[in-house]
Amino acid sequence: MTTALPTGANLPAPLAQALADKGYDSLTSVQAAVLDPGRAGHDLLVSAQTGSGKTVAFGLAMAADLMDDSASFSAPDAPRALIIAPTRELALQVQRELAWLYAPAGAVIASCVGGMDPRTERRALERGAHLVVGTPGRLRDHLERGALDLAALQVAVLDEADEMLDLGFREDLEFILQSAAPERRTLMFSATVSPQIERLAQTYQRAAQRVVATALRDAHADISYRALTVAPAETENAIVNVLRYYEARNALVFCKTRAMVNHLTARFNNRGFAVVALSGELAQDERARALQMMRDGRARVCVATDVAARGIDLPGLELVIHADLPSNREALLHRSGRTGRAGQKGVSVLIVPFPARRRTERLLQSAGVAAEWGPAPTAAEVSARDHERLLADPALTAPESPEEQALITMMIERFTPRELAAGVLRQYFAARSAPEDIAPVTPDGPRPQPRTEFNRSIWIRLGIGTRDRAEPRWLLPMLCRTGNLGKTDIGAIRLFDDHTLVQLHADSEERFFHAVGADGQLEQGITVSRAAPPDPARRPDRRPAEKASSPRPRPSAPREAAPARPDPSDDRKPRPHGGTAAKGRQGADAPPRPARPQRRDERAPRSDDAPARPQTPQPAREKPPAAKPSATPRPRFDAAAARNPSARLDAPGTKGKPKHGAKPGGKPKGGPKRPAGPGAKPARGGNARPSRPPRKG
Repeated sequence: MTTALPTGANLPAPLAQALADKGYDSLTSVQAAVLDPGRAGHDLLVSAQTGSGKTVAFGLAMAADLMDDSASFSAPDAPRALIIAPTRELALQVQRELAWLYAPAGAVIASCVGGMDPRTERRALERGAHLVVGTPGRLRDHLERGALDLAALQVAVLDEADEMLDLGFREDLEFILQSAAPERRTLMFSATVSPQIERLAQTYQRAAQRVVATALRDAHADISYRALTVAPAETENAIVNVLRYYEARNALVFCKTRAMVNHLTARFNNRGFAVVALSGELAQDERARALQMMRDGRARVCVATDVAARGIDLPGLELVIHADLPSNREALLHRSGRTGRAGQKGVSVLIVPFPARRRTERLLQSAGVAAEWGPAPTAAEVSARDHERLLADPALTAPESPEEQALITMMIERFTPRELAAGVLRQYFAARSAPEDIAPVTPDGPRPQPRTEFNRSIWIRLGIGTRDRAEPRWLLPMLCRTGNLGKTDIGAIRLFDDHTLVQLHADSEERFFHAVGADGQLEQGITVSRAAPPDPARRPDRRPAEKASSPRPRPSAPREAAPARPDPSDDRKPRPHGGTAAKGRQGADAPPRPARPQRRDERAPRSDDAPARPQTPQPAREKPPAAKPSATPRPRFDAAAARNPSARLDAPGTKGKPKHGAKPGGKPKGGPKRPAGPGAKPARGGNARPSRPPRKG
């Protein structure tokens, strides 16, 4: 038995009832395309953009193969439909969608995803299921262990097939499809049809019909794109102001790395936002808990990596912020596709550092979307939007309930209208974070802000200086953290050897010393006290402690040169002081003057372009005669000879004879012997290592 929807599609009565209960009065383009009577029973290769209702589409497409004309399913046994999704979040999302769609028909749906207890999944498969939803790795594991039987499979669905291939699941997909019944019907859904997708379809599909359901411009017609140009240092402040400007019921902030997710989550927590994190390093129960908090309204901001770019369906998601720019057009479309779903409006905001503007323009052009360029919301613009929202709050104009009348009368009698308005105003802004001041950006880049000195300021003294390696880059955040200060409350920082002077705005004096406490100490025991303004004539000491305490020595006055110590590597005789022989003599009997120490730069080779120093002829040097090796080889020494120095020479008549215990023609012990010469020393034993040769000269 079937029923007809307004679109004319014929569906089993339980599914039509489920759609009506969910509020469906018509089908989307992809849902109507897969239900075309001409495609019934055929394999399908469907390309549709994210947010176009693909999950309900393949749920409706496989209904005719699973239910025939019956109004409900029979008792569960082996799975009759298998849906494969790339990620755990998408698989669980598909399970939730199919659960309400097939609930009136009594279908039993089991999930097999990574991060869950595999024993619980095996027990569910043993009890029987009509539909199984899972990820490739876990499904293959159950197949190899014999817990999953696909012999009776009638329909296999590959959701986000391009993403599964990008994540490296090709081998797992091939293993699963080869294990399934060959006469099954295969439905393949993908946002883009790459050559790899086409080869996979040709291998595992039979004469698949190609379905292009949704054009790119139609898929993102309900999404408004905005590109905000900011200075690179103002990125986080711009995100805060965007969240405050839109005040979305649910917002999703995308980052590239897990470290950035953790950083922004901590920053938003400190600013009072109800925020959760979602990244691959979290366990499955933590990720499920974060998404549930977003659905329940306990959290309004989710900071996530691209793991949430596909398959995450958060009701009421009105705002997507790209804290880090997407790497390609597919990432941009999938991220932005989390909002503007099911006919609702959404906003996708790209935070663009000024140096990345050209790259962002090319990215938007390749994605085929037009963005409105402009600066990030300023603090004044955020405050103006707050005033508008406050005055338009329906709580101010809602009629009184009987339970509220007595308390309202009591408040009117006790407080004046102005006092009541002030209380409403204070409570409204107490629950919201203050906006950030953002430096304006011109078409040529960020506009530099001139530094203005404080009109009213005080100075404080910190008991730490350059001697203790104090630096402004860690003193500034420490003061903000410990002293309850903002960056606009701190002015100049003057570093000295044993202390540091810091300028604070006069309005922050009471707040700062209240946060510091009576002990007057910051972190790590750093003392703080009030101080007088620094003397303008005294310059701060910005050098490191080791350099400040040991200034570079200056050259001393010339003095009489000391006798030079001969260089061990120079075998020349020291020449007299002076250039020529005539200048080197002060008389016929005058003794020669001691040699001047040769400077290092005089021994260094000169470059070709340096002017040559005039050279004077030098007297010829006589080299000492080279030591000639003795004709008689040095005799070997045994232990007895080593103990008796007088016996170091062999006895006459023993030349050429081997020593006692030595083999004729054998290699002498103790290593090679150096020839005897002037200054030679006797060996220290038969097995002693050769001594170091003496220095020449």
